[in-house]
Amino acid sequence: MYNLLIALGVGLAITLGVKLTGLGPLWAGIIPGIIALVATYVVLAQRVGKQLQALMLAVQKELQGQPTSQKEAQARIERAIKMLEGGLVYEKQQFLVGPEIHAQIGMLKYMSKDLDGARPHFARASARNYMAKAMEGALFFQKKDGAAMKKAFEAATVSGKKESIVWAVYAWCLVQNKQKDEALQVLGRGVAANPSDEKLKSSLSALQNDKRLKMKPYEPLWWQFGLEAPPPQMIGGGGGGRRFQFSPRR
Repeated sequence: MYNLLIALGVGLAITLGVKLTGLGPLWAGIIPGIIALVATYVVLAQRVGKQLQALMLAVQKELQGQPTSQKEAQARIERAIKMLEGGLVYEKQQFLVGPEIHAQIGMLKYMSKDLDGARPHFARASARNYMAKAMEGALFFQKKDGAAMKKAFEAATVSGKKESIVWAVYAWCLVQNKQKDEALQVLGRGVAANPSDEKLKSSLSALQNDKRLKMKPYEPLWWQFGLEAPPPQMIGGGGGGRRFQFSPRR
């Protein structure tokens, strides 16, 4: 991206400068050129990093607290999305910035039930963001696209193999699709990756004994997937709006 190109330009200029100024042959400028390249890239990357950190903190602040109504909750989400969209100006400056911002936008759109709006952002999201990939899997579950659902969840289990919520939601969707054997395999893999996770062990045991897969142990993250209706207090009983948990970095 632009930061790398600038750093390469600086490094090349230093390398050529050594020869052109008569300080030595071309090869003598390689080491100072590399040092200048690395130093320039680090400085530029840190500058973008600080700007992104400030943006993410602002978005997180926007979403904090319990909204007093569904209208207010939606307004907060829309403002947060616009803030994140503004951060896409850094997409061409620094590697990995765009995919992470798209992941955050996709999650916010998904949690506000804008599935069609979330889909293109998930497609461009970082595979390292396991929550974004898991939500993409849940989106395809709701779209009844089993193949795409499994592909997204499999990506989520790579980056989020230590996160029980990923395995549990994957298994839950498979159970709803009448694919119990595959759900058992998924939970078995989850337990193998997390041998001390009692929640996954209990879920696996429940399915093995033909019992319902209960998602209560995975609350409150479970409610963010919107696959079951949350209790009244999560919706904001007495007129309150739904609470959203922002994921600043995965």
